[in-house]
Amino acid sequence: MNAFLNALIRKKSINDDARADHGSGELKRSLGLFSLVMLGVGATIGTGIFFAMAEAVPKAGPAVIWSFVIASIAAGLTALCYAELSSFIPASGSAYSYTYVSVGEFPAYIVGSCLLLEYALAASATAIGWSEYLNNFLQHAIGWSIPLHLRSPLMVSGANGLEMHWGNFNLPPIILVSMCCLLLLRGAKESATVNGIMVLIKIAILVFFSVMAFTAFNSHNFVPFNPHGMLGHAGEKGMGIVPAAGTIFFSFIGLDTVATAGAETDNPKRNVPLGIMLALLIVVAAYILVATAAMGAQPVAAFIGQEAGLSAILENVTGQKWPAILLSAGAIISVFSVTLVLIYGQTRILFVIGRDGLIPRIFQTIHPRTLSPVANTLIVSVMVGLIAGFVDSSYLWDMVSMGTLVAFALVSIGVTVMRRKSPELVRGFTLPFGPWVIPGLSVVACAWIVVGLSNVTYTIFAAWIGFTVLGYAMYGIHNSKLALKRI
Repeated sequence: MNAFLNALIRKKSINDDARADHGSGELKRSLGLFSLVMLGVGATIGTGIFFAMAEAVPKAGPAVIWSFVIASIAAGLTALCYAELSSFIPASGSAYSYTYVSVGEFPAYIVGSCLLLEYALAASATAIGWSEYLNNFLQHAIGWSIPLHLRSPLMVSGANGLEMHWGNFNLPPIILVSMCCLLLLRGAKESATVNGIMVLIKIAILVFFSVMAFTAFNSHNFVPFNPHGMLGHAGEKGMGIVPAAGTIFFSFIGLDTVATAGAETDNPKRNVPLGIMLALLIVVAAYILVATAAMGAQPVAAFIGQEAGLSAILENVTGQKWPAILLSAGAIISVFSVTLVLIYGQTRILFVIGRDGLIPRIFQTIHPRTLSPVANTLIVSVMVGLIAGFVDSSYLWDMVSMGTLVAFALVSIGVTVMRRKSPELVRGFTLPFGPWVIPGLSVVACAWIVVGLSNVTYTIFAAWIGFTVLGYAMYGIHNSKLALKRI
């Protein structure tokens, strides 16, 4: 029994993680600070602004601005924890690698599972939202719409629960995921360069939206400001500022993406923590600006069920089509960058887990010319594409947030553990106020947001964790490289 328990909490050393044998090659260190910041911003800005407003505003009303603030504070506290860990554990795998070194193998496997869940579903959800803006662009630019049955999912969340709409298939997300897959197969540097260009376009488009939307700013749209309170009034399950923050929080997965690139980063002890913090500052500023502009431009009721929301706002504000066309075109580019980075992040996490022997070796196989994990990328792209093509996005938002929050909380705990376990290690960045205050606040903030998630989310997440435990018991615990070392 003691041997089994010891196996669950066996840990990798920092040197093992930093100098890991990649089996069939090493990932190329080709990413600088600018590329890392663009990775973080690319994976973050887009989802919370372009799509989640339609989900979050009906829950919180104008107080959704406070939902963004709460989500930003929780993400900021966790970002500081990421910054310290990444400054002395410069490896791919982000929260998974940090947990493996600080807490142990089984908790790391759980975190890895949470990361896989959040990245796959986030990529699928953003690809689905891309379909809305693509259709909006085509409608305004050439007067043609994608046929409804080719842009609608098979599995839909209806008034009475799950509904099957046979004959429906959401084709545009499949096309988007395929394009991302082809680009990622060319290698990380090429993907990061393209992503950086798309992120700059995205920021320009959001600034354009804010300027145009503020010309129609109406303070009456903010009254009543907080109709549902923090957690909803009696009989309002899932309503309020905190549940809306839970819906929004998934978009902060971009901060984790920066940490997944540790093994491909030049001077990771400096660039990873700095990249995380710079990405967070840019993201928070953009979210608050755009959310305030959007709320001021139209009443809460207009957000309910609104497709291509920001584009629709500009058309209503200006009474002209060209601003909507411009914004839809920008959204198409923006969401491409989000989906690209999310798929990239998932493949790198799978690469590291495969390198550690906890999943089959195919996920760590590197192409000799591009030095990218080809089979891994193809498998991830197929899974993301299938989910995006057949599942309604309303099933995905809160599930992504749940996985993100659990992973973020465990990373925060890892800071405290490593301070006690290895206080002598030289850290490129050290949290202020000691090892308890900021990590503790981060865990509390994440737990508070989790409370606002739906019962369905808890049920699905519990089933996923059960599947994860089964996978570890049947394969991971026996094939772990740490286990094989001790034979």
